[in-house]
Amino acid sequence: MMLRRGFILFLPRLVGLLVVACCSMSIVYMLACTPKGDNQQLALPRVHSPTAKEGYEAILQEREEQHRNYIISLKKQIAQLKAELQGRTEQLKNMQNQYPDSLDIQLDHSKPEKAQANLLAFLRSQVDKAEVHSGVKLSTEYAAVPFESFTLQKVYQLETGLTRHPEEKPVRKDKRDELIEVIELAVGSLNKPDGVSKAKPHVYTASDFVEGIYRTEKNKGTLYELTFKGDAKHQFKKIVLFRPFGPVMKVKNENVNMADTLINVIVPLAKRASKFRQFMQNFRWDGRIHLTVVYFGKEQMNEVKSILENTSKSANFKNFTFIQLNEEFSRGKGLDVGARFWKGNNVVLFFCDVDIYFTAEFLNSCRLNTQPGKKVFYPVLFSQYNPSIIYGDHDSIPSLEQQLIIKKETGFWRDFGFGMTCQYRSDFINIGGFDLDIKGWGGEDVHLYRKYLHSNLMVIRTPVRGLFHLWHEKQCLDELTPEQYKMCMQSKAMNEASHGQLGMLIFKQEIETHLHRQKLSSKKT
Repeated sequence: MMLRRGFILFLPRLVGLLVVACCSMSIVYMLACTPKGDNQQLALPRVHSPTAKEGYEAILQEREEQHRNYIISLKKQIAQLKAELQGRTEQLKNMQNQYPDSLDIQLDHSKPEKAQANLLAFLRSQVDKAEVHSGVKLSTEYAAVPFESFTLQKVYQLETGLTRHPEEKPVRKDKRDELIEVIELAVGSLNKPDGVSKAKPHVYTASDFVEGIYRTEKNKGTLYELTFKGDAKHQFKKIVLFRPFGPVMKVKNENVNMADTLINVIVPLAKRASKFRQFMQNFRWDGRIHLTVVYFGKEQMNEVKSILENTSKSANFKNFTFIQLNEEFSRGKGLDVGARFWKGNNVVLFFCDVDIYFTAEFLNSCRLNTQPGKKVFYPVLFSQYNPSIIYGDHDSIPSLEQQLIIKKETGFWRDFGFGMTCQYRSDFINIGGFDLDIKGWGGEDVHLYRKYLHSNLMVIRTPVRGLFHLWHEKQCLDELTPEQYKMCMQSKAMNEASHGQLGMLIFKQEIETHLHRQKLSSKKT
């Protein structure tokens, strides 16, 4: 009993001794096994140790060696950077020597103001190369980069394949952001005070924006021409912007007054009195238009003259000229005669056909995109498909105004046609006019177009929303040359309907057979 009691009293002491022993062993283990860090200092010898002096000298020598190696490493890195900088400098000099015509940019970083001026001068040289101020001579009609037009709501673009639509809302974020940025920059530039005029300035907003055109040249940049409403009727404000693959630059800010700009609409004609009646019913009289009709032959001539005179009386319009030629029809000859017959001041010539429908908006575009000695306008019109194919039953065909819709199912951009064009009479005379050796239909328009491309004039080529080619059955005459007849037949084939609609006609029998089988199958079940 006594032994048991003594053991119980001794047990706590034994446990305490074991705990102390374990802790001591753990501390010894940690001190012995913990690895030394890379930056851990070496243990210094004791001050009174006989080896204290040698120990300090060894430590100092080791530290000195470490610093010496670090300095050598830094020198190597500096030498490598200098070699790379020298190589880049040589590359820049080689590029400047390779392109002596481009601006000689001296990148002197010690003079930031000079470097900024050189950069600005370089960007302006890019503007000069981008056919902003003057035209560039081109070899063929395919070399001209066409413009695309846009409004606040939509973009009108040339089709390059079956998947693209002639009318497109700028739903793509990059395109939408691009055009919004350009319009906002133009509005900001127009509202910027000039410091000269003391009159209360007109505050422009996006609602004043009328229309714009733009095109991108891959090796230069994107050119934008935007038109805004002016301070008065028939006055406009045009601003030109250029993005040389960098910040947008303002190129031009000018007032455009079209109040006195007269358009002479020249229409060559032979027979086709019913089409001429429709043309006169759709004709837009805005007080600044002169109509010149050049008629070939005498058949239906009196009827055409009567339509012209009666329409002018009802519309109180007297600005027209009727010219009659007793010879075989030639579109080029008719337009050339009509242009040279004008005896007044310099005038905008609009070469037009009797099957064309144009709006007042197009007349503004015609005036705004022509400039004597500088610009000619070649709009891409929207050509209608055969309404009887598009709308099916003849009784369901809507009115003409309701048919003028720009959609893939209703028509196409007539990008192969160059017959409808606006230019000043002085430019037409100076370029040499039409080739009068071309007879009949086709060819004369391309010949004139190439003349302008070979000149220093700027050729504005863009789809317009207010110019339509009305569908009519095309007759290819036997007296045409083989090349003209081929062109006529190709045009006839393209005018009927879209690929999908023509496919439905071609495979009509197969479709009806399929529907019949489906009907029989549903009856059996």
